[in-house]
Amino acid sequence: MLTPVGWGVAVASAVLYAVGAVLGYPEPVALAVGGFLAVVTAVLWTLPQPSLTVVREVTPDRVARGEPATGVLHVTNTGRVRRAGMRAYDACGGGRIAVRVPVLRPGRAETIRYTLPTDRRGEIPVGPLRLVRADPFGLARRVREYGEPRTLLVRPHTVALALLPSGRNHHLEGPTSDTAPAGTVTFHALREYVMGDDLRHIHWRSSARTGTLMVRQLVDASMPQTTVVVDTDAGVYADADDFELAVDAAASIAAGAARMNFPVRVLTADGPLVETRGGAHDVEELLDRLAGLSRTDGAHGAVEVARRVRAGGALVLLTGGRGEVSRTGALRRRFDRVVCVRVRPEAPGPNLPGVTLIEISDLAELRAAWKGATR
Repeated sequence: MLTPVGWGVAVASAVLYAVGAVLGYPEPVALAVGGFLAVVTAVLWTLPQPSLTVVREVTPDRVARGEPATGVLHVTNTGRVRRAGMRAYDACGGGRIAVRVPVLRPGRAETIRYTLPTDRRGEIPVGPLRLVRADPFGLARRVREYGEPRTLLVRPHTVALALLPSGRNHHLEGPTSDTAPAGTVTFHALREYVMGDDLRHIHWRSSARTGTLMVRQLVDASMPQTTVVVDTDAGVYADADDFELAVDAAASIAAGAARMNFPVRVLTADGPLVETRGGAHDVEELLDRLAGLSRTDGAHGAVEVARRVRAGGALVLLTGGRGEVSRTGALRRRFDRVVCVRVRPEAPGPNLPGVTLIEISDLAELRAAWKGATR
């Protein structure tokens, strides 16, 4: 309850009283008594607890990075005493926002609006409201909390991008590529059995004729999948802003494909993040999951993660380093289209056969370069 100033006055008063009592001087004793009375008065000033009801809203509760969001407080004085001069602070993320509370008459409700910060992605906890009541001299103060906390989800900022063609040739029964996603719909070819294949797909006549177990390769004749890999290694980005740009670009690419009802999967250096079939609901899920993505120290190589996933469709790698760009050439045979997006490069990246390299410093450059890549 006592502030540092209040503790200082209390200690000084105790010292003056002791000195005055020992030496027999009344002046220090009088000053000490005055100090004690000031501290006691300050404590009694801050002791009453205001009777308040606080209801919090966050509108909207999901926004893109940089878009406006508002905190709304509905404060009601449920007591019988007029309340004025209250200082309030609403917790927001790791900081706090000063909130001006107007004079509250008994039974009166007031609505207070204030702007929430949305410059960084992630889940931002908002609240509780901390009401600070202090005496005029700053000797004592009491902090009380009101209202249930809420969460503001700041998602990546995106731009509209077209679907990236996979470059696959189709026939009437579906894709003819060996890298088409495995499925149970369309027969594509016969191949040798490998450990883990479904025994129901063994083609016994061909196995008897060749002397080797042969299985029917069935593929999914649905639309090709877009695989987006985000390099989360902190060492490949110059700063946090570069990583934010990489996540924004990944969200734009993934959302563009899902919005056109194409399946999308998003991977990070730590493994799969989200996989969807495409559609408006999946766009929301993609943005929500990417909102919580963060950099990690010593993350596994993004290219190595892409090696372990199901082949086929288009692959887009988002990174800030030159090393991962150089290794994307090894993925060309596993995917029908490989695109590498490098954010704010210090020097031009390598030219790799079969890999489209896009180097950007903002989303406007990505949108312009993407038009050329999708033709």
